[in-house]
Amino acid sequence: MASTLFSTSSSSSSSLTLHRSALLRSDSPHSSYLLLNFSPISPKFSHRRLALALATKKNVLNASNNGTNAVSSTPLKSEQDADYVPMPIVLIDQDSDAEATIVQLSFGDRLGALIDTMNALKDLGFDVAKGIVNTEGSVKQTKFFITRRDTGRKIEDPDMLEQIRLTIINNLLKYHPESSEQLALGEAFGIKAPERKLDVDIATHVHVKEDGPKRSLLYIETADRPGLLVEIIKIIADINIDVESAVIDTEGLVAKDKFHVSYRGAALNSSLSQVLVNCLRYYLRRPETDVDSY
Repeated sequence: MASTLFSTSSSSSSSLTLHRSALLRSDSPHSSYLLLNFSPISPKFSHRRLALALATKKNVLNASNNGTNAVSSTPLKSEQDADYVPMPIVLIDQDSDAEATIVQLSFGDRLGALIDTMNALKDLGFDVAKGIVNTEGSVKQTKFFITRRDTGRKIEDPDMLEQIRLTIINNLLKYHPESSEQLALGEAFGIKAPERKLDVDIATHVHVKEDGPKRSLLYIETADRPGLLVEIIKIIADINIDVESAVIDTEGLVAKDKFHVSYRGAALNSSLSQVLVNCLRYYLRRPETDVDSY
């Protein structure tokens, strides 16, 4: 029977340091990758200045551990407009790595070393095993591989996953306040509320597809809001369906989540799929909820 999203084991860790271990360039002249490994060090690290520089033909990125998520870059022409605000994306991937939860964050070319984000994750009881910075054109993506400090394994508790998501979004609002107009939390906590109205302009879509004999793929697209992931998991559990893995994708104001689900070790039949879709559509309903979700 397939394992579900919830479990545990054991490990330990302390402060984090950042080592530049490899620099790989792709075939594209505008792409580059920086692989970062993290290991325990003395507490004196917090008083040191850490600087990383990565140069490509298109831009130069500089990140520093000076108490901020500061980044200096040579922007592309299309981003020199003061009114331009890129789409913030926070993706939590439970599928791609067996041992760690992958967290990926992008916000155009505006993100720094994210030292404060890493420290915030550490304060939640997580360890950052390694990080990858991928620069492609004007977009920089930072990917963290994180584990629970008490078990050394990936994060499987939905409350913790939601904590991670909200912590990263809160840090975005703190260090990049201009992102508030592109985030659901910007309505209450940002300097500028989103122009799109969550309950009016964003339709909800729910679909279930076959994904082999032992599991089904549930896809949900809806307006983002705090606690959304926890509520979705609770609804699924209430009808005795197991969540085996998930990819939690927050793209600005919209949540685009995928769940591999099963019932007693098998894929959902059509009747159970319809029950699941009905329950989720009822909870997530919006004025333009997709009527073809069935």
